[in-house]
Amino acid sequence: MFKSVGTFEKEWLEMLLCDVGNCSAKFWDDGRLFSLSIDELNKFNPKEDVYYISVNSKFVPKSSRFIDIKDYFKFDTIYKGLGIDRIAGCYTIENGVIVDAGSAITIDLMISNTHQGGFITPGIGAYLNAYKSISPVLDIVFNSQIELDCFPQKTNDAVAYGIVKPLVLAINEMAKNKEIYFTGGDGSFFVKFFEKAIFDKNLVFRGMLKAINEHNSKVTKDNK
Repeated sequence: MFKSVGTFEKEWLEMLLCDVGNCSAKFWDDGRLFSLSIDELNKFNPKEDVYYISVNSKFVPKSSRFIDIKDYFKFDTIYKGLGIDRIAGCYTIENGVIVDAGSAITIDLMISNTHQGGFITPGIGAYLNAYKSISPVLDIVFNSQIELDCFPQKTNDAVAYGIVKPLVLAINEMAKNKEIYFTGGDGSFFVKFFEKAIFDKNLVFRGMLKAINEHNSKVTKDNK
């Protein structure tokens, strides 16, 4: 049975964190989660410091209140071009598979705090758009109740099965009985297909907090 994680540490209370993705920006503000579009974010004028990471070149901070923390992360990997969002998602995981299921789905493997590599697939929405572009017959409503233990008998189920089943098999092959950590907008959907899995909607924010704390500790030590 999968688990869901949602508690926060006390040291989060004075933090405003922002994860800028491809389609929107997600905020953590004193226990409250909210999102802004990229256009809204570019007009946002915060009254307090915002610690952020970004994979979106369209986001151009106009306020000195925005603090980019990408250089705070000290991450052991040989992967070239690994996105800062993936680094943050992996940052608190010593051993396990990390799945961030959003507009794209990223799957990464951590062993002994070292990033072993990973892969990227389209998200559910991107798959559905691809099917729709092939034929109007495949322009369907995604069946979120799809069962994977029997072959589909109608087109809606066949499309959902074709999206979900290969990904489940690939994740299990990578995990090999390691813990699997899900986050992202569709993470709560995918986690139900795995027994040894955890859904944590705040996984990226936890990684950001760890990096900020490490950075602040180093600054304090260096100033002594």
